[in-house]
Amino acid sequence: MAHQQQRNVIDQVMELLIDHGFDSMADVLKILFNEAMKIEREEALDARSYQRTSDRKGYANGYKPKTVDTRMGRMTVDIPQVRGEVEFYPSSLEKGCRSERALMVAIAEMYVKGISTRRVTDVLEKMCGLEISSTQVSRAAALLDEELEKWRQRKLGETPYLILDAHYEKVRINGSVQSCAVFTAIGVNPEGKREILGVSVSLSEAEVHWRDFLASLLSRGLHGVLLIVSDAHSGLRAARESLFNGVKWQRCQFHLQQNAQAYVPKKAMQQQVHEDIKDIFAAPDGKMAQARLKGYIEKYARSAPNLSQWMEEHLPEGLTVFELPGKHRKKMRTSNAVERLHEEIKRRTRVARLFPNEAALLRLVSAIEMEISEDWIAGKRYLNMETENESQPANSNEKRIYRNNVA
Repeated sequence: MAHQQQRNVIDQVMELLIDHGFDSMADVLKILFNEAMKIEREEALDARSYQRTSDRKGYANGYKPKTVDTRMGRMTVDIPQVRGEVEFYPSSLEKGCRSERALMVAIAEMYVKGISTRRVTDVLEKMCGLEISSTQVSRAAALLDEELEKWRQRKLGETPYLILDAHYEKVRINGSVQSCAVFTAIGVNPEGKREILGVSVSLSEAEVHWRDFLASLLSRGLHGVLLIVSDAHSGLRAARESLFNGVKWQRCQFHLQQNAQAYVPKKAMQQQVHEDIKDIFAAPDGKMAQARLKGYIEKYARSAPNLSQWMEEHLPEGLTVFELPGKHRKKMRTSNAVERLHEEIKRRTRVARLFPNEAALLRLVSAIEMEISEDWIAGKRYLNMETENESQPANSNEKRIYRNNVA
């Protein structure tokens, strides 16, 4: 039966090409695309249509029409639906959606720069090879905010690891140029995949703004947070302690290294202090890290008493990571995951230099982060969360945040 169905498809395509030539290419593409999605559904179900087999993972459940824009114009395709435990969405359509998001980012960037609709049309035609009208561009721009808001308000779930940070962008507000804080939250889910959970723009990193941002994540369903990684900004610290009381905190080791230099009394000592703190962070386990910290506190007690006191008070905040499974520590010891994301955003927003308002800033950053987050989810996992077979460290009494909470 499958062979006959494919034969019928080929016959339809041949008939269209013979009768209409290249004028029928859009219809040919639609037929082939629909057939490809049907075959993909059969592979996902591990069974052909109407086939009786014990290996079947679910059942076909009709089709749902969807209109998509292609190089051959707008067409409506029939997306195969399934029922049962299996989850299915055609990968070919996912690839098309990713291209669509990239187009949205381009539109956002050009609108922020104040480029006219006609100019945007010309640029997009060169970029994408598509003939796009000014009306289509205006419509895409109008729909952009709605889609981005839907992404920002989507439901969240269990997130063992949460990484928080902010960076600043120049925005014109009431006739003056101000630096606005862009808050970003990255999560690592139980499958080990990274995802950008939220983004927000505020006038500063005051506690009230961080509190609103973190509260919005919780209201959208964020739960199961076992560890938060961030710097020690006072506003963030206060909001975190209020809304995530009892959740373990890892202070970013990179920022700790930078902060320590303010307490080094002589420039000649800076490199040695850097190496000593690096030695603490490179310890094989938490017990050894604490022992090394104690030794360096004593080392600097006379030559740099302020540094010694600072180390005793603050460096333990950077050692929480030793309570994690060994293979999680390297990536969870700093907030570098967000820092690198901010560097990419800076690279993309550099063309704007100055945003006309907060909405324009939020629009562009959201479009960029949405695109990056979707790529992360579709890509390789960030961490291996299967820790049950990991060998115990030398100090078997060492607590493990993740293992203890998933056992």
